[in-house]
Order: sequence, then structure tokens, then C-alpha cells
Amino acid sequence: MTIHQFTKKTLLTGAFALLFGAFSANAQDKLSLKDAINYALENKADARKAKLSVENSENLIAEVRSRALPQISAQGNLMYNPILQEMAMPGDIIGMPGQTLLVAFGQKWTAIGGVHLSQNLFDYSVFTGLKAAKTTREFYKVNQQLTQEQVIEAVAKSYYQIFITQQKLETVEQTLENTTKVLNTVQGLFDNGLAKKIDLDRIKVTIVNLNSAKQQLENAVQIQENALKFLIGMQIDNPIELVEESMEITPVLLDAPDVKKLTQYQLLETQKQLLVYNKESFKAAYYPTLSLSANYSYQGLGDKFPLSGAKPADGVYWTDYSTIGLNLNIPIFSGFRTRSQVRQAQNQLDVLEEDMKEAELALNFAFENAKTQINNSVITIENQKENVKLAQDVLDNTQNNYINGLATLTDLIEAENALADAKNNYSNALLEYKVAEIELIKSKGELNSLIAN
Repeated sequence: MTIHQFTKKTLLTGAFALLFGAFSANAQDKLSLKDAINYALENKADARKAKLSVENSENLIAEVRSRALPQISAQGNLMYNPILQEMAMPGDIIGMPGQTLLVAFGQKWTAIGGVHLSQNLFDYSVFTGLKAAKTTREFYKVNQQLTQEQVIEAVAKSYYQIFITQQKLETVEQTLENTTKVLNTVQGLFDNGLAKKIDLDRIKVTIVNLNSAKQQLENAVQIQENALKFLIGMQIDNPIELVEESMEITPVLLDAPDVKKLTQYQLLETQKQLLVYNKESFKAAYYPTLSLSANYSYQGLGDKFPLSGAKPADGVYWTDYSTIGLNLNIPIFSGFRTRSQVRQAQNQLDVLEEDMKEAELALNFAFENAKTQINNSVITIENQKENVKLAQDVLDNTQNNYINGLATLTDLIEAENALADAKNNYSNALLEYKVAEIELIKSKGELNSLIAN
């Protein structure tokens, strides 16, 4: 191998190594809670569809606005009459009194091209439609905000759920490690005839159960991570590494919110305004409409095909004509159809009013429940924290007593299980607190604060 070939091979190998190293370093995406939420807002189908609906609202407005703009169209018509219709005419007109003449009207060929224009001068439904279209845009904006809040809530709860399950997995792993040490001790005692086989079997059963619990929790973590990927719109096979979030108690304000400023209520307010315009659109049928119309046409007639260059000498005659008019339509009686439509629209408004009253109660109810759960969770966390400390002290004392022959293996296993239960209860209390915290933030309309910083 020449020096040049060796150098080239070395460079290629180094380049591949660098590329592989970079690929391996980025093999997992590190996701903080903020990252996960932002990813979801950009990639989750619900969030994207809500954004598209806002964009499409501009098209809705343009569509309604078009009714207030001039409407221009062009028409063309070419007709061939193989047999011309004949009309009966009195012969008197050509000096043949008492006779009836059959006279053919028209020409074999007729070509017409024209332009038509119409312009609404007054149509109450058009003005109402414009207002409704603009309100529809606001509706989609509020709906987008509500969708974002729902995405944030779901992602945050899923994110914290994974950490709680990981805490439980760590607890099982620690218990398994401690129990394995006890197994080694008991095995040594048994080998020297200082321990009973039943004690050895009992500790082995405990380890099998712990391994089974560990496997179940590992599967649970994987399932929950997959659920989080789905929630944020990420490919399931994309590996991720979650950045640990603080699970400690954080101070929250417990002041009652103004529920009428919350997104859920504002969405109902916008719906109400849309229903008002819906009612107005039906009432527009009571109002007269006024429009301007204009036509201009150019017509060719003849026994021959009316080409553009044909002249009267060729048997083709060209002429134009135009009309301009005002069109007034005054509704008089519609069989009570309009009245029925207006009453139906009012009924929809009445139903929504009841929904809004119910929503106000529900939002206040949600806040009070979240506040109560926060207070209870704080107390539970403090109790469980103290319980973990006590369970650890009991285990330490039991281990010393077991080594000195003052406690049985059963006492030791029970102390291990008590500590594991205390840690799991503490983890559950933390999860309940975080869920209550999210519910409280949601009830105050402040979910965006999770991605504010």
C-alpha cells in the first residue's frame, strides 16, 4: 500500500468515525417538558388542524366579501337552426288582402357573445355575513388556543407520569439490590449450616417477585414513553431521553379566576355571537334587496356560419345591444318560513345560554376541586415523606437486629417491603400533586406558563 493510499484510507476512516460518533451522540432526542410541549404544538395533528382552521378563516371572509363585490361573467352561444320556425302573417301587409302567409323568422346561424355584470347595492344578508365571517375567524383563534391548552395539559400529565413510574422502578431496583445482598448472606449461612432452607427459599421467592415487578415497571415506562411520543406527534421508533423535571412542591396562587376570561368560556361567547348573526341572517329575508345589472352582447346572424370576418355581403349581419337595470325585490309573504327560521335560531341561542351558565358553574367547580386537591396533596406528601424516613429507620434497625440474631428473616423482608411501599406511596402523592397543580393552572387559564420561560 502506498503512502497516498494509506493516508486516503486513514482520512476516510476518521471521517466515518466522526460521522458515526455524531450520529450516536444524537441518537436520542433529549426532551424537557417545555421541549415536549413545543414539539407537540408544532407536530400534533390536533394543533396543526386548529392552526389550519385559523388560516382558512381568511378564505371564509374573502368568500363572503365577494358577495359585496361586482360579479362579472362572459357568455357565448352558437346555434344552428336546420328548420326555421314559420309564423302566420296576414297578406294585407304586402298587398295580398284575405290571404295568410307563412313567413320564416330568424337565420340559419346565430352567434352571440356578451358580458354580464351585477352589483349588490343593498342586501342585509351580505353585511350580516361579513360580520359572521370575521367572528368565525375569532372563533377559530379561540379554538386554537383551547386546543393548545388541551395539548399542553395532556403532554404535561404524561410527562410527569413517566417520571413517577421511573421513581417506582428505582425503588424496586434498590429493594432488589438490598434483597440480593440478604440472599447472599443467607446463602452463606445456609452453606455453613447456620440458616434454614425455608428462609433461603423465602428470600428467593421475594427476589423472583421483585424481578417480575421490575420487568412490569420497565414495560410501563416504555409504554408511557410511546404514549408521550404519540401525544406530541413524534414517530414511535424515535428514541428519546427525558430531562428530569422538578417534582417538588412549588408555591401556587389560590386566588379564584374570572371564569369569563377563560378560553373555554370565551369559546362559548364567540359561539353565541355567531348564533346572533345566524339569527340576523334569517331576519335579512324580511328586508328588500336592491342590485344593479348590466349586459352587453354582440350578435351575428346569417345563412352561413358567422365567422368574425363575415360581412353583410356574405349573408352575415352583425349587431350589438346592451341593457342596464335596477332590480328591486320586496318580500311580502313567504308562508311563515322566515318567522320559523328566526324562532329556530333564537332557540339555539337560548340553549347556548344554558350551556354558558353550566360552563360557568363547571369552571368554578374545577377550580375549587383543584385547590382542594392541592391542599390535600401537600399534606399527603409531607406525611409520606415522614413515613419514608420512618420506614428507612425501621429497616436499618431490623437489619442490625437480623445480623445480631435479634430479628427474623420475615421481619427483615417485611421491613424492606414497608420501605418500598412508603416510597411508592410518596411517588403516588407527588403525581397526585402534579396532576392537581396542572388542573389548578388549567382552571386559572395559565397553562401557557409551562412554556413561558
